[in-house]
Amino acid sequence: MNKFKSTLITFFSKPIVRNILITIALAALLSLPLFDFPQKNLWVRIIGYAGLYIILGMGLLVHVGFAGMFDLGFAAFYAIGAYTYAFLASPHFDIHLPFWIVIFIAGSIAAVVGTLVSIPVLKLRGDYLGIVTLGFGEIVRMLLMNLTKITNGSQGIIGLDKPTLFGIVFNKGTHFYYLIFAVIVVLLIVLNRIIHSRTGRAWLAMREDEDVAQMSGINTSKYKLLAFALGAFIGGLGGAIFAAWQGSIFPDNFNMNVSINILCLIILGGLGNQYGVILGAMALIALPDILRGLSDYRMLIFGLLLIIMMILRPQGFLPRKPPQLENCDSKPTTKQKEVQL
Repeated sequence: MNKFKSTLITFFSKPIVRNILITIALAALLSLPLFDFPQKNLWVRIIGYAGLYIILGMGLLVHVGFAGMFDLGFAAFYAIGAYTYAFLASPHFDIHLPFWIVIFIAGSIAAVVGTLVSIPVLKLRGDYLGIVTLGFGEIVRMLLMNLTKITNGSQGIIGLDKPTLFGIVFNKGTHFYYLIFAVIVVLLIVLNRIIHSRTGRAWLAMREDEDVAQMSGINTSKYKLLAFALGAFIGGLGGAIFAAWQGSIFPDNFNMNVSINILCLIILGGLGNQYGVILGAMALIALPDILRGLSDYRMLIFGLLLIIMMILRPQGFLPRKPPQLENCDSKPTTKQKEVQL
């Protein structure tokens, strides 16, 4: 049994197999809205909503999975992006900027706030950082609830503008479905390039041992600020897309459960792996809605599946592989011998 399991893991860990599976999955997801079948709009909504959480998961992955900063208040950046869009593209303040401009403004404001918040807590780690970020997330939600003259309080902001591209108004779930997965593809490419760069290696070094990374010459304060800014920017993007899609936003859309769900999906998918975020979101966000037809038993089935998965695969669906060291026992080449002499 162990031999079969080892063979199976080795097979699926091959890059060519992984790329083929990812291509097939993306092709299936992209072709879903093209077919007519019962409850098509519901399926588009479910998968699209899971895609929105994939975007948010990639933002939190930068904080927790790459840089090793325990963040329990990520919903705050999500809310900042959403309310920025509501302020700049709705009748609320009678401002109607184009979606394609507002989305970057929303991400930028969230990044600035993320940077400012991270400055006082640069020396905090682990649970202490988690408590501070949790408090920050709740403070943002309470401000949105109580600043009624600005945010309209618990009544929220409605009638948000819909994006327009080449004369096409994004007023259908299918439009946002493709928009969300286009953003996912771009983020996958960007994060893949970053994680293999000097910045990515610095983040991974900080995640493994911050003290050793600092003694190795890595400016941990600089890379922490960069990680907070990038993750918050991605969260702001997700918030703006959510606001435009839903057409209205309320403070309860950004409660603590949102932050917990995002954290759970990146742990479930494999901490430190951007491709695992996709599987984690599908399992944690889409699966409960898919099982909705089973009524009272769906959460029981979902819970059992999570327990079984954590027993068989506690490191997540796609854990990040540790860096491979070169074989020090190999004999030096002739050129290396000449250098040694």
